[in-house]
Amino acid sequence: MNVLIMKHIEIEGPGLIEHCLKQEKIPYQILNLSTSAHFPKLDDLTHIVLLGGPMNVYEEDRYPFLREEDLFIKESIQRGKSILGICLGAQLIAKALGAKVFKAPMKEIGWYDVSLTKEGSKDPLFSTLPKIFPVFQWHEDTFELPRGSKLIATSPSVPHQAFRYGENVYGLQFHLEVTQEMIREWMETYEEEFEGPQPPLLSKLKILADTEVKIEPYKEIRLKFLKSFLRKPIKGGM
Repeated sequence: MNVLIMKHIEIEGPGLIEHCLKQEKIPYQILNLSTSAHFPKLDDLTHIVLLGGPMNVYEEDRYPFLREEDLFIKESIQRGKSILGICLGAQLIAKALGAKVFKAPMKEIGWYDVSLTKEGSKDPLFSTLPKIFPVFQWHEDTFELPRGSKLIATSPSVPHQAFRYGENVYGLQFHLEVTQEMIREWMETYEEEFEGPQPPLLSKLKILADTEVKIEPYKEIRLKFLKSFLRKPIKGGM
């Protein structure tokens, strides 16, 4: 096994994912696209994780590496690699599969419940998780479901929360990787999100209070999912 983690900005790192990889003694490498867009050979990789970032998938003129990343994702899917996209990463997968990415009905920042769909309850990675569970969100965009994909998790405010394409590709709108320290750092760095005439529904104090209560139970759910994803057998290309 060899895992590639694609990071779009320094502050949004792999967090719990890296912890899990170390715990499982799985080789991995981190590619920071904000400083280098030198993609490794796909022959050397089994799993690819696409992290989040403040950019939008349609800002290719501002962030040129998004064009190369789009081609890399398309080839990775074609060659049957196991792929996990988180937030921006999920939106990039949706775009690579021809689906539209656009502004969500509401910006989600903080803790929200998502629920498994009927398909999610049968999914190899999600079926062992609770039917309803809290997730940490930080996004303003959402996506159409790619053609041929299955909706795995949903919520009332932003219906497309997780999908699976084929057997190996998963896109999650929520942040599976966050630690308590990361949440605090994001709140300090992205201070502007809590200013202006239309602040998020949840205040900073409420998010921090929710994090104290939910971060540890959420950790167990996430580790279970991640270990299942990393142990999933590799299938051939589609």
